[in-house]
Order: sequence, then C-alpha cells, then structure tokens
Amino acid sequence: MTAENQGRGADALMAAITGEPLSDEARADAAFMAEHDSAAADVALLREQLDIIGQALAEPPAPSPAPVPVRQPSRARRRFFTVALGSLAVAAAASVLAGMGWLLTQAGSGADSDAGASKADQAVPSMQSGDTDFGSPHYLACSRVVAEGRATSVEQVPGAASVRVTLDMTRYYKPDKGERELTFVVDEDLVPGLRKGDQVLIGIPQGARQPDFWAVGEQDIAPERALITASLPEARERTC
Repeated sequence: MTAENQGRGADALMAAITGEPLSDEARADAAFMAEHDSAAADVALLREQLDIIGQALAEPPAPSPAPVPVRQPSRARRRFFTVALGSLAVAAAASVLAGMGWLLTQAGSGADSDAGASKADQAVPSMQSGDTDFGSPHYLACSRVVAEGRATSVEQVPGAASVRVTLDMTRYYKPDKGERELTFVVDEDLVPGLRKGDQVLIGIPQGARQPDFWAVGEQDIAPERALITASLPEARERTC
C-alpha cells in the first residue's frame, strides 16, 4: 500500500468515525469514497452491537414467582458458561473499543504482514480467553462456517436424544455468503430449550459437518457477535 493510499484510508476512516461532512473534492474521489463507505459500514456495525449490549444490560429483570432457567450458549463437549453482569459490561466495552482500534490499525497499516499481525495482537488482548476459543482470530481462520440463522423447525428425532434443527440463514460472517437453509441433527443437550423462531449463532470448523458452537437468543449472541466483528480483520490475514 502506498503512502497516498494509507493517508486516504486513514482520512476516510476518521471521517466515518466523526461523521463530519465530506467536501465536494472528497466526494469526487472514487477511491476515497470507497474507503469511506467501507469504513462507515464497519463503524455502524460496531455501534449497533454496543447499543444492543447496552440495552440488554440496562433492561431491569422482570419479577418472577419462581426462578427461570437461563438458556446458555452451547458447544461440543458441552461447553456452558455463565457471564456475570459486571464482566459482560467490561467485555462489551472492550469488544467495541478493540474493534474501533482494529479499524484504525487496518486503515493505517500497509507494511509487511508480520508487523500488521503484531499490531493486531496488541489491539485485542482482553478479548481472547484462548486463541482457539469461539470468536478468536484463530477459530475464525480455521472455521468453515460462522453464521446466524433463525430456527424454522426443531423436531425430536424418534427413538433418540437428538433434535433435527433447520435454520433459515440470515447472516454469514465466514464465508461472506452461503446456503439459505441449513439442517443439523444434534444432541438435544447442545441446544437446550431451542424453539422454532429462536435466533441462533453457529460455528463449524474446517473438515467438520456439524457445528461445535451454538448460541441461542440475542442476549447470548450479542457479545459473541461483537467478538467476531473485532476478530475478523486479523482472521482474514491468518492461515489455519
């Protein structure tokens, strides 16, 4: 990347972040506008994730006469986890701030790939509980499919502790696009309480046919989505 292209990318990114009006000269520059439109889309996505997480945290819990079990994200090896409110707030802020840092790093970087990877590692240290965890750059680089969909059918498999889940895919992170509908037969313990109409986030490793990660419902998906968004730039530069 030339110094001129680096400068144009950084200026376009700053304009997208600040929302400042563009000059006629800038609007006439096709390359600048392409950089600006791409940066504006990334910035809008990050702001959208922060708003969703903020609303989820701010919403007071509804009174209930009896404890209601909370649906947890599930993955292979029955990896369940509970996120405390304070920890979720910190993680959400770190995800968005790190994502903004990624945008700046990508716009201003053009040296060799090793230097770019080093800066990327410094940008998201607090977001990775493990380099192979779902949503990390390594997981995304080694995944075949990472996408969201809405459950259109959840059927018990006769004579088995399994369910057949059909998803209407609404958003692909990797690859950029894919099949409109996906169907999986999975252990019902991996998707406890999944119902028709639920929003679902899945991850499928390379060489696998079934997801090794499931998150169900917007409250569980939102922090994972923010982590994916921040990790994708580095993941695109990695090989598995």
